[in-house]
Amino acid sequence: MIKIAPSILSADFGRLGEQLRMVEEAGAHMIHVDVMDGHFVPNLTYGPLIVKTCKSITSLPLDVHLMIANAEERLDAYLDAGADYVSIHVEAVKHLQRALAYIREAGARAGVALNPATSLDTIRWITEDLDFILVMSVNPGFEAQTFLPNSLERISTVREMLTRHGAPTEIEVDGGVGPQNTKELVEAGATLLVAGSAIFKSPDPATTIQEMKAAADAALK
Repeated sequence: MIKIAPSILSADFGRLGEQLRMVEEAGAHMIHVDVMDGHFVPNLTYGPLIVKTCKSITSLPLDVHLMIANAEERLDAYLDAGADYVSIHVEAVKHLQRALAYIREAGARAGVALNPATSLDTIRWITEDLDFILVMSVNPGFEAQTFLPNSLERISTVREMLTRHGAPTEIEVDGGVGPQNTKELVEAGATLLVAGSAIFKSPDPATTIQEMKAAADAALK
């Protein structure tokens, strides 16, 4: 099954509860929460309190993407707040495998986020420690960016790597994702699609989610 994860980075925070309930009713599979610290990436967003708030509003799993420096020092705060999926950047931790093991031991699913220029060799020897890999199809830090076309090749390469290792790891894609490229992303090997502005800035977010699900189904036929 291909999962759709609306990103609240593009949501209207004055109507956050309403918007979370709307995408849940529309068939979204999880909620993506982009955490930025103004250091690892230029922008500053929100912290564990928003994760906890989302947890109290929606029954969907929370997919928390930590774009923060020294991420291993803040894992407990987000795990305690209710994160179900936690992704960390290769460049943001000192001991990547240890941090991934810690996330899993806490009962969450552990993932690594790969920036567009991050070498895929960084995950070659830790595939067994991963539940998912987040392939960034834009440089992280801002919403509504344009999809980088070479991301399709990176997704395909990651899929081939996982197949060779026999790993049942999910491939998540974030950045410039929407109905217009869902089919080719799924064909390349993506299984979890994050969409922010494509959904929350749409005149009809529920229809956009359904269009993405239909495109994903078409790619799997």
